[in-house]
Amino acid sequence: MENNPKKSLGQNFLTDSNIINKIVDLGTISKNDLVFEIGPGTGNLTKEIINKNPKKIFLIEKDSMLTKKLKTNYKEKVIIFNQDIMKFNENSLSKSKERLIVFGNLPYNISTQILVKWILNNGLNFWYKKLILMFQKDVAERIIAKTGTKNYGRLSIISNWKLQIQKHFDVSKNCFFPKPNVESSVLSFVPKINFTKFKNSRNLEKVTRIFFSQKRKMINKPLRKLFKNKNEFINQFNLNLRPGNLSKETYYEITKEYEKSAN
Repeated sequence: MENNPKKSLGQNFLTDSNIINKIVDLGTISKNDLVFEIGPGTGNLTKEIINKNPKKIFLIEKDSMLTKKLKTNYKEKVIIFNQDIMKFNENSLSKSKERLIVFGNLPYNISTQILVKWILNNGLNFWYKKLILMFQKDVAERIIAKTGTKNYGRLSIISNWKLQIQKHFDVSKNCFFPKPNVESSVLSFVPKINFTKFKNSRNLEKVTRIFFSQKRKMINKPLRKLFKNKNEFINQFNLNLRPGNLSKETYYEITKEYEKSAN
């Protein structure tokens, strides 16, 4: 069958034209914009992006058969990379350091890895001005979760560190071919102007991993693991709390303090 989706690549092609238009409209694309689409698949979203007439459109598609079809269909209108997004250097897209508008119906099996890579890999810099991404609905709920709720955890803390996140709408499984087993949600991410600066953003990943590896336990143990004998810092916390009770901002402060103490 033509364009037969590959389960191994997590392919579910978005086919609903109303949803496609709503997603593209979220980008508010102008003629001066650079656009980057992740996993364009059969090009349903790509076609609408082209209609907005941006300055340049980059596509990255891991499936070589789909890449050939996209090249045939869109020729010089797009620049296509037949590569794995997890190994791709996004900073190479803009020589003038212009920020890109990014669209992605991300493969469910690696969606969180892609997002975390984009947040942590560039330190304090942004190669994008807006991300418009579709996630499995339960993953989206973890990204936007508030402190103390059941979905709150590492993904919420890392995602909200330097990005302003907004949920726009849910997408029914009936809008895809093949039909996935789950509903989806579309989120947008815009860089914050003010956010806590770290010497190494990977330290935030480390701190949250230590806390949430035993999220049902009290925070006394992870604090002592990170800060050893620094009782003055440790004792300012209510040690009967659990990791899910600490706000995102508290984790950013703990990471700053960890970087100081690690010197």
